[in-house]
Amino acid sequence: MIDEIGFERFTFRKLAKAIRSTEASIYRYFESKHKLLLYITAWYWGWMEYRLVFSLANIDSPRKRLTQAIEVLTEQVTEDRSFRHINEAKLNHIVIAESSKAYLNKSVDQENQAGVFTGYKKLVERVSKIILEINPKYQYPHMLVSTVIEGAQYQRYFAEHLPKLTDVVKGKDVIPRFYQELEFRSIDT
Repeated sequence: MIDEIGFERFTFRKLAKAIRSTEASIYRYFESKHKLLLYITAWYWGWMEYRLVFSLANIDSPRKRLTQAIEVLTEQVTEDRSFRHINEAKLNHIVIAESSKAYLNKSVDQENQAGVFTGYKKLVERVSKIILEINPKYQYPHMLVSTVIEGAQYQRYFAEHLPKLTDVVKGKDVIPRFYQELEFRSIDT
């Protein structure tokens, strides 16, 4: 529902009606729709770390691991039918369109202290360590990784809604290649 109508128009009342339940039953799990968004984004980053760890297994070369990591973090997500309980493509779409609302707010410091963003930070840390394997003197690995993740999300959003703000190549997903070039040029200087 969040994917279909957007976070602003989404309400627990609409959700309750759609699932034939009551608002009160939803409030037992989430005290606000902001808390629901925090849950969704935390779940997403945990799932992304799982995908990353799985895809990097058995790759010895740090450069190849970084190339693969950027691919995983920036590629177009498609539905994986082995996870029947979740539609990863819709989850990714929600995170692209709505996740900045999870941390660009007045309560971010308290939520950070409570560990809400731990999954996202672990993911950034994991890729930052690969960068430092390649160039131990590189000073900005966390900044670079978070910029790649957030930037790729914006580029996907722009490609769908504001194509004049990005470079769309018909029939190709150029976002991973762009960020691979960006990262390697940055860390190789």
